[in-house]
Amino acid sequence: MTSAPAGPGTAKQERLRSTLRQLISGLAPGEPLPAERDLARELGVARMTLRRAVDSLVKEERLIRRRGAGTFVAGARVSQRLAATSFSEDMRARGLRPGSRTVGSRRFPAGMMLAGLLEVPPQSPVLYVRRLRLADDVPMALEELHVPLAVAPGLTGEDLEGASYYDLLDQRFGQPVVSGTQSVEPALAGNEEAALLGIDAGAPVFLFERTSRVQSGAVAEFVRSTYRGDRYRIVVDILRPDPPRGS
Repeated sequence: MTSAPAGPGTAKQERLRSTLRQLISGLAPGEPLPAERDLARELGVARMTLRRAVDSLVKEERLIRRRGAGTFVAGARVSQRLAATSFSEDMRARGLRPGSRTVGSRRFPAGMMLAGLLEVPPQSPVLYVRRLRLADDVPMALEELHVPLAVAPGLTGEDLEGASYYDLLDQRFGQPVVSGTQSVEPALAGNEEAALLGIDAGAPVFLFERTSRVQSGAVAEFVRSTYRGDRYRIVVDILRPDPPRGS
């Protein structure tokens, strides 16, 4: 059974999408598209026709809609291999300028569950820091960091403003991170997360949980991070296992 040939409406839409892609290629990530009314008039198409073409480019993740703000050029996704590297190292390796903004911090005694994750006695002092991680000043992730203060005595939330925790561990405390265990799962952004990350509530995100260790074997952190799904992708290297002996 043969499919029906594409009608003129389909061809018109494809030409319009092609024109929009060319327009996008000349704009920087984060730059807004002209107002819909102005752009439709400039391109000589109906606003509904333009809207359908823009919708398709949003699905292609070339454009991003921000409720109440407009339509913007999407930035390139950052590819992340699962490895024991810090956010700052990942961003610098991709030619991006890492940064962070502390949203809140406090010290408290570890409860049973957190003490188990950090492998410290219950009631041990823990520093909790919530911070927004940035790449070229664009929000990429919201991080909730739990640090056992036995590993980094005297560390404060202010120390982590614009700084890498891994760099501080290595340079100030002589405790470089050497290994870690990390999990990742898909999730949807809540209202508060979405507001901080600059995305719509309910937008797809990646939820990372990581426990890292320093050379002594002590746990250096338990961190839960929410990464924007529109700016991040995960790359995993896979190897075939060696065949069983005698096979």
